[in-house]
Amino acid sequence: MAGLIWILLSACLLGCTSQVSLSGQKNVTAESGRNVTLTCRARKNIQTVEWRRADLGDEYVFLYRDGRKTLVHQHPSFKDRVDLKDKQMKDGDVSLILNNVTINDTGTYECRVVKKGTIGLKLISIIHLHVDPPGSVGLIVGVVVAAAAAALVVAAVAGFVIYRNQKKAKEVRLKPLVIKQSPAAVPTSQCCQ
Repeated sequence: MAGLIWILLSACLLGCTSQVSLSGQKNVTAESGRNVTLTCRARKNIQTVEWRRADLGDEYVFLYRDGRKTLVHQHPSFKDRVDLKDKQMKDGDVSLILNNVTINDTGTYECRVVKKGTIGLKLISIIHLHVDPPGSVGLIVGVVVAAAAAALVVAAVAGFVIYRNQKKAKEVRLKPLVIKQSPAAVPTSQCCQ
C-alpha cells in the first residue's frame, strides 16, 4: 500500500513540475542608463506575450496581444521604454528590450506566452535583473586596474632590489683577498722556509 502511494505521489509531482517548462532562470546585471535585453524564447504560433514583475501588482511591464502592443494597464515607469526585440517573433524570440534602465528597474521579471489555440499564460522564463548605479561598473574596473598597476610596480621594485643585492654579493665573492704586508715586517725565518 505504501509503495502504491509513493508511486502515485511521484507521478503527481513529476506531472505537476512538468507543467512549467522554463527555459531557465537567469541573473542579469546592467549599468544604469544602458539598454538591456531580457531573453525569452518560446515555440512558434504565439498569440500573446506578457512580461511582468511581481512587485508591480496588476500592472505589467509589457503586453503584446493579437499583433499589437497593449498599453492600458502598463506600469507608468515602462511606458515608451520597452519593446520586443523581434516584433515578428520569428523562431519564438519574445525577448524584451528595456531602454535606459535605472536602479528602480531592479527586480524579477517573468515572461509568459499564450500560443494560438490554447488558453492561459504559460511561464517561459524568469530573469533576475540587478541595475548598478551609474559609474559603479567603471569605478570597479578602475580600482582593479589601479591595483594591478600597483602590484606590477611593487614587483618591479622588489625584483630590482633582489637583482642589485645578488650582484653585490657576487662581486664580493669574486674579489680576490689581498693581504698587504711590508717585507720588513715578515721575519726572515718564516719567509724562506
